[in-house]
Amino acid sequence: GIVRGKLDQLRRCFEVQFAAGRDLRPGQLGSMIQTLSNWLATSDNLLISIQEKIKWADSMSELDKKHRKEVEDRVEDVKKSISLKADIDFRGHEEIYSEPGGVMDYEEDRSRPKRRRHPIG
Repeated sequence: GIVRGKLDQLRRCFEVQFAAGRDLRPGQLGSMIQTLSNWLATSDNLLISIQEKIKWADSMSELDKKHRKEVEDRVEDVKKSISLKADIDFRGHEEIYSEPGGVMDYEEDRSRPKRRRHPIG
């Protein structure tokens, strides 16, 4: 309750909106010093806490980046593996099933005549 104001982040300063009078009655100086010392300690602890949170967030971000990279690398490895296996399988089937000319012959089933539907008029 000694000082009230706002932090100006652009100018990096504290704008005082209210301050208790500077005149102290006898015996109040010790109390004022104690109050300001407590405020300073609280501010220092808050700053340390914020810095620790920033370090933690940075380390978690790094771990997330590493994990994401590992997953992406693993996905690429699996894609390559599947692609190579599919290519090998395709070549194997191509050698077994393909005709020398590259076109497979087929016979039409001519045992049954084709039925045509006539539109009902």
